[in-house]
Amino acid sequence: MAYILSEAGRSHLASLYRSSLLDDVIPFWLRYGLDREFGGYITSLDRDGSIVDTDKSIWFQGRGAWMFSTLFNEVEKRSEWLEAAKSGIDFLRRYGADANGKHYFTVTREGKPLRMRRYVYSEAFAAIAYAAYHLASGDATAANESVRCFEKYLWYSFEPGVMAPKTISGTRPTLSIGPHMISIVTAQEIRKCLGDIVVQGKSCTQWIDWSLSVIESKFMNEEYQAVLETVGEHGEILDHFEGRQLNPGHAIECAWFVMHEGKLRNNQQLVQIGLRILDWMWERGWDREFGGLYYFRDLRGLPVQEYWHDMKFWWPHCEALIATLLAWTLTGDSKYAQFHQLVHDWSFGRFADPEHGEWYGYLHRDGRISNSLKGSLWKGPFHLPRMLHYNWCLLRDLDGKHIPSLAN
Repeated sequence: MAYILSEAGRSHLASLYRSSLLDDVIPFWLRYGLDREFGGYITSLDRDGSIVDTDKSIWFQGRGAWMFSTLFNEVEKRSEWLEAAKSGIDFLRRYGADANGKHYFTVTREGKPLRMRRYVYSEAFAAIAYAAYHLASGDATAANESVRCFEKYLWYSFEPGVMAPKTISGTRPTLSIGPHMISIVTAQEIRKCLGDIVVQGKSCTQWIDWSLSVIESKFMNEEYQAVLETVGEHGEILDHFEGRQLNPGHAIECAWFVMHEGKLRNNQQLVQIGLRILDWMWERGWDREFGGLYYFRDLRGLPVQEYWHDMKFWWPHCEALIATLLAWTLTGDSKYAQFHQLVHDWSFGRFADPEHGEWYGYLHRDGRISNSLKGSLWKGPFHLPRMLHYNWCLLRDLDGKHIPSLAN
């Protein structure tokens, strides 16, 4: 029987998620990731926390500051968490953006700019960081900075002609699901911290509704039962490597964003959309031979171009842990309990490092460690602690409350 189908199993999992978060992962980043000389966070860390590279990704200054602020807001008013959040916020304020407000992708340890990328995810993560820090600290300036960052994100992402196209758009116009997913979760976090404020002419809830409608109408393909990453401008399938490439973990992350919104609104239609995404992409993504989630798959089962297509990355498994547990709490369907146990056992048995703490980021298909990095410009204090916090809260909040029927 899956762990979460019994009260004792749920209690054990809640304790595990809590202890992993508060006694392992967060202490690892406080001990090794805080840059006490120049501020902000160094995320390129080896297995034992030693520094591999001192360059800083700006999006992790935002992600880290959001995570520490959220722990302060929702778990306990620990001064070390607020101080850690402030370190990221201060670094963002000093070095995060150019004179026009566009955020860099990477800077040196001291904050000198290194790279500016065309996309604006750094702005989205800065927006949620400022919002959560405002709630934690009462810093009114942070609330205004959150709005400005979200405005910049929306303008670059959705205003025609503002962001340079990835390809020659006149030849093959495309749409990507990523900006809509990030729009949803950014608006959710801002709404939680600042209220349902109006940004660029729409409330946070209206931005969420708009991106949800685009995802459902253009990226969810009923014929293939798949969520596409890239489509034509009207949602049509592009029968090329990029158009056929599926990212199961990314879509499963989208699934829980949608289910979370459905839960907040008590909207079963949204919950069902999220469940459909989860069902489709679990079927596409779970490796039945070795376990774990493939990184990329092809829509039609053809070879995938990227050589890491069958590797197992930490973050899709974190997103699947949230999505499957949330799906079970909303439906009581034992299928999702089984999914959750599969991904839980595989992940904690292979990514987790009981000797030095935290998780490895990159495994081979069979679960062997690819390298010993615990952090990089893409891996830091976000996906894993967010999952641990979210799932601990889900299980904690079930205590004494009605649990859906387990008959199915």
